[in-house]
Amino acid sequence: MKRNIYSKDIVLILATTFFYMSSPMLVTPLITGFTESIGGSAAAMGFVGGLMNLCSLFCRPLAGNLADRLSKYRVSLIGALFMTAACAGYIFAPNGAVVALSRIINGIGFSCCSVCMATWMSNMLPKEKIGSGMGFYGTMNALAMAAAPAVGISVYQRFGYRAAFCIALVFSIAIIIAIQFIKDKGEPVRGGTEKGKKLRLTDVRILPIAFIIMLFAVPYCATQSFLVTYVQAQGLRVTVSMFFPTYAAVLIVLRLALRNLFDKLPFRVFLLLSCICELLAILLLAVMRNNAMMILASAFLAGGYGVMSSVCQSTAMLLAGKEKRGLANSTYYIGLDLGMTLGPMIGGALYASLDIRLFYPALAITMPLAALVYLSAGRGVKKIK
Repeated sequence: MKRNIYSKDIVLILATTFFYMSSPMLVTPLITGFTESIGGSAAAMGFVGGLMNLCSLFCRPLAGNLADRLSKYRVSLIGALFMTAACAGYIFAPNGAVVALSRIINGIGFSCCSVCMATWMSNMLPKEKIGSGMGFYGTMNALAMAAAPAVGISVYQRFGYRAAFCIALVFSIAIIIAIQFIKDKGEPVRGGTEKGKKLRLTDVRILPIAFIIMLFAVPYCATQSFLVTYVQAQGLRVTVSMFFPTYAAVLIVLRLALRNLFDKLPFRVFLLLSCICELLAILLLAVMRNNAMMILASAFLAGGYGVMSSVCQSTAMLLAGKEKRGLANSTYYIGLDLGMTLGPMIGGALYASLDIRLFYPALAITMPLAALVYLSAGRGVKKIK
């Protein structure tokens, strides 16, 4: 039967996706400063800042297996409860140790929700609509990543850290409420991951896709962490605060404009065009002198990393059987988490060891490497459309 991509269940999944992404994205730009405000050291600030993503990296394989063995509703509920507990921990935290524990709890909850929501959504879509459907899913992620930090910073500036964390708590509670109205509970598909089968950490068929998104994520996350420092070191007169809102706005437009092409064009076309876009973004950042060049770079970065994050995720769903999409999705997220972790680390190493003018040219190597991974991959990836 032909399934309506705008069904009530799918609309609720998209709304819940906005809520689960908004909660941690609101907290992320504030958590290091909050840790310092309650007596945390500089080392503790950095540790707390990266702890959630580090925890997610290790938890996603387990979440992927759970998503294939239990109902998506149940795993999402567990994740939402963990995220709610974490937000409460931030609000009442008396010291850095409680904040660190809350970050670990947040990472566990975020892992469950991120893997489960994408798997739940993909299983509701007909195969020929997975690309466009996951494009809408990615659009909600981009919207949350643009709106939530702005809301959090605004509330913090007016009312303080703990008031901002209350908004994150509201987002987490909204997840719990919204999923109660989803009729399709996402029961596991029998035949692939039955009870009694051994736990698998990755789906080897998805590893090339995971490596590709990792390589696209490294320049983006290095930019996210070091753009302000890079601009200051170069003595540039640009408005850095415009970069990521512009990126998010362009990405939303691109995902909506390309939604039908996600299901029609083969993976290699998106890979080629996105490699070109990301290389152009890196080149523009390397020679940046004014706001126009910075804005153009942010737009090309949206066409690179932003578009490929959706394309790689939908490709992972297509490569896996319907009964194994939870594991496939968690494998994809392992690549994404590695990129998010390695980006700032590689950026720090480049900043410390190279002339600042070579910062972005050195990052450009990631795009030829992404193409090399694709060329080295098996036929399974290359034949996916």
